[in-house]
Amino acid sequence: MNYYSLHHKAPKVSFKEAVIKGLAPDRGIYFPENITPLSDEFIQNIDQYSHEEIAFEAIKQFVGDDIPNDILKEIITETLSFDFPVVPIEDNIGTLELFHGPTMAFKDVGARFMARCLGYFNRDKEEKVTVLVATSGDTGGAVANGFLGVKGVDVVILYPSGKVSEIQEKQLTTLGQNITALEIDGVFDDCQDMVKTAFLDTEIERTLTSANSINIARWLPQMFYFFFAYKAVHKQHKNIVFSVPSGNFGNICAGIMAQKLGLPIQHFIASTNVNDTVSNYLENGEYVPKKSIATISNAMDVGNPSNFIRIQELYNNDLATIKQHFSSYSFTDSETKAAMKAIHNQHNYIADPHGAVGYLGLKNHDLQGAYGIFLETAHPVKFLPTVESTLSLKLDIPSQIQEIMHKEKHAIQAADYDDLKRFLNT
Repeated sequence: MNYYSLHHKAPKVSFKEAVIKGLAPDRGIYFPENITPLSDEFIQNIDQYSHEEIAFEAIKQFVGDDIPNDILKEIITETLSFDFPVVPIEDNIGTLELFHGPTMAFKDVGARFMARCLGYFNRDKEEKVTVLVATSGDTGGAVANGFLGVKGVDVVILYPSGKVSEIQEKQLTTLGQNITALEIDGVFDDCQDMVKTAFLDTEIERTLTSANSINIARWLPQMFYFFFAYKAVHKQHKNIVFSVPSGNFGNICAGIMAQKLGLPIQHFIASTNVNDTVSNYLENGEYVPKKSIATISNAMDVGNPSNFIRIQELYNNDLATIKQHFSSYSFTDSETKAAMKAIHNQHNYIADPHGAVGYLGLKNHDLQGAYGIFLETAHPVKFLPTVESTLSLKLDIPSQIQEIMHKEKHAIQAADYDDLKRFLNT
């Protein structure tokens, strides 16, 4: 399998090269040259396969010969060592819980898969690879945990000061070893721009790659849980609509990839907070990035989502086709809190702010008899003050969160790209 840059000004590369490079030399993100649908027989008999078998069938064409099948199966087994349940909320709405991994966020899947791929590629090398990643919340913790102790890999995480939750900050600043956190004076988009700039800076003296969802090894494994959700509900519900809380749009883009592989998904909803660049584009046909705005659903505070260009590519850059298969709605913090209260009071379910935005996307959309599934992308405890104050309750603290709460934060302050560059070259 070869990958090409969506800026179309760089050579094609293999899966291995795309993972290691992260971003193409022309600053474009990589996209697979071919997408071959899985057989109808496989989809129709999906109940007969384990999660690991489903994931292997979904991903193997994109890995190609760069990782032997037996090693790829081991990587998948280690990646998927937790549950992905679909929990009923209303008669026609359920939630896919993606927070049962080690850092209690959906990004555990992509981070663990990528870490193991990069560890395999780097197994015999003396030179270290530096994974450079920007986070608006959960990415940093998932990447830190996934890469902790991986041989030959250093991880540098950039996060916006004061704009991630306390628990999220603890997850990315307390591990030590090969993990370093840089606290940036800015917003997520500033962090992401700094990462992209570093990739193209020939004066950087390290081998860099990215663990953001721009990296194909972080992005593609997110297909898996759309297959798992379909497997869980398809016998009861033939038409399925997914509402995905969306920030950088990697997660929903992976769902569309699953659809391209043959998974019969009726429609996708990108549910966002007030960072509504994509919602506005679908409404007026103009894609105008803007500065991100801080909200209580901070992992979605992205004003220029990197992965939307992949979605455009999947729909042949045709706005009419995108609107046929894909909707987007944005919601305020007050609407998000009201939804959290409604879900709890009416259905006795505690949703985090991102899940509540996903729920609102379904309630705002005419399901026309379909079954709606919103993604609960992080455990509510990761947004403890917001959840407890909104719902007037106290949450139990899971063991994996308790372990880090009293650890000391270690972060390096950085004001701009020059500070990042100086750090990388020391």
